[in-house]
Amino acid sequence: MSSVLLQDLTPVLSLTISSLGARTARIRHCFRDCPREDLAMPTPVEQWVNQVAQVTRPKNISWCDGSAAEYQRLIQEMLATGTLIELNQKEYPGCYLHRSDPSDVARTEHLTFVCTSKQEDAGPNNNWMPPAEAKEKVGALFSGAMKDRTMYVVPYIMGPVNSPYSQIGVEITDSPYVAVNMRIMTRMGKAALDRLGASDNYVKGLHSLGDLSPERRFILHFPEERLIWSIGSGYGGNALLGKKCFALRLGSAMAREEGWLAEHMLILGIEEPSGRTTYVAAAFPSACGKTNMAMLVPPASQKGYKVWTVGEDIAWMNVGADGRLWAINPEAGFFGVAPGTNLHTNPNVMATIRQNTIFTNVALTPHDTPYWEGLDGPPPHEALDWQGKPWTPDSVTKAAHPNSRFTTPASQCPSMSAEWENPQGVPISAMLFGGRRANLIPLVYQSFNWQHGVFLGATMASETTAAATGKVGVVRRDPMAMLPFCGYNMGDYFGHWLRMGQRLSQPPQIFRVNWFRMTSEGKYLWPGFGENLRVLRWVLARVHGEVGAAETPIGYLPHPTGIDVTGLDVSPEALKELFAVDRPGWMEAVAGQQEFFTKFGDHLPKEIWQESEALARRLQA
Repeated sequence: MSSVLLQDLTPVLSLTISSLGARTARIRHCFRDCPREDLAMPTPVEQWVNQVAQVTRPKNISWCDGSAAEYQRLIQEMLATGTLIELNQKEYPGCYLHRSDPSDVARTEHLTFVCTSKQEDAGPNNNWMPPAEAKEKVGALFSGAMKDRTMYVVPYIMGPVNSPYSQIGVEITDSPYVAVNMRIMTRMGKAALDRLGASDNYVKGLHSLGDLSPERRFILHFPEERLIWSIGSGYGGNALLGKKCFALRLGSAMAREEGWLAEHMLILGIEEPSGRTTYVAAAFPSACGKTNMAMLVPPASQKGYKVWTVGEDIAWMNVGADGRLWAINPEAGFFGVAPGTNLHTNPNVMATIRQNTIFTNVALTPHDTPYWEGLDGPPPHEALDWQGKPWTPDSVTKAAHPNSRFTTPASQCPSMSAEWENPQGVPISAMLFGGRRANLIPLVYQSFNWQHGVFLGATMASETTAAATGKVGVVRRDPMAMLPFCGYNMGDYFGHWLRMGQRLSQPPQIFRVNWFRMTSEGKYLWPGFGENLRVLRWVLARVHGEVGAAETPIGYLPHPTGIDVTGLDVSPEALKELFAVDRPGWMEAVAGQQEFFTKFGDHLPKEIWQESEALARRLQA
């Protein structure tokens, strides 16, 4: 096994200038379009790229500058090879379709590892592999992996270009599909290199499609080295390394070290008729309506209200000088789930994806337009499904894959806030934790305080969706919607949340929500979508101290008239059920929570146990 791969593909760059030899000239050639004038001494990133090239042996090396011309060149190259299919440019200008390998359509959590020196640092919430073993086992797969391919060097910024809270990454990939998607999802190219300069303070990401075999597919995170390796997958969650891998798994570990939060949360601003705007962060597991909420359109009944999108998936939050929590959206695009998206569920995203969008694993109509289940209007009489096979409405299979996606620029969204690229971020006044629960969890309730709020987040559970491989509809624990994304021991993660609260003189108020509660007949009790603003209005009133609440064993619930249901088809019986506290059901839930907590042993903060025991006492009383 090459010593270069085992030792040099790390942030500790031991390769000396004298050993670069002829490779230095190669790097100079690759940097011919780079603004640096003095190339006598390669920067750390140049050295690292050279080391990777020695092992992966690409045919060409292309440094991505992030320009529109480069983007169009890569698009045309992929059209020529069949990697992309051009959609109807009259109806969908600048839009294309990509079909991935049928075995590569979702995050592969069982093949995703956190590689720390000590297993307890990764925690029971992560698959663990010792760093040396990981590099020996997976490093062999990178040897020659880019032969006859172009190696794309993708420098990028996570967050607004000039924000003090932004971070820099460099992804090396042999996938032009990844390169163009990274341009949509991040601030990619020259701006990142300019900000990085000669520094070695950046996250290194190495990705190769390999042979796309699930048997040789691994996504490895080395938080102690700020390094990511991914091979064998082209799916966005596994291959766009700035997203879940950097922004959450490594980001959460970095946030713990540096005293901030990296969270799987949307950020929105709610503007009231008075003109007051309040910013809310909300955590929902994938495919649970997070994008829809981030771009919520107030219904006609909610006159004078406006909802502004700051981010729809990830929030990085720092303590401001004023003692409040300030959040930035580290991404520049949306990587959304297509099925179920339509003009009723999310008109803003429908407007966003009509141009400059890359669709993945949706169906293709005879008019060369995209189609997925849940799209407006009747299904086409015929189409090519997500695998390119003939499909009709009578087919037993879905036209689009349940986890089919779109990648689209955030700047195109009609509801984007004027503050979404503010370098300082926006102040967060409320946090929501929610998921899919058919029963038990009320429509909305509030924590007693910050510590209790952390407990509410720590006890989240949701029904699984198609965003990850495995069975759909199974209830699993997903604290803060971060179980698949926390890059270290989750017991320590809860402790970090508790310490963050101690630093906040004006902490956000914390709430649990559940739009998905159902009757015994399987019908939703709450209409959801835009009508969720009625619930958010109660949240705002609580934040600003304008309305009371009923104290219950689980938290503060709205009074019977607290949620305005005027004009809704929600009966008094349904409303009562939405806010019912099922004490036996909750006692059973407490037992399950405590069983889950025991997995973290001594890493679980005593405050979390205290909250669990206090909940049990209140329920028994």
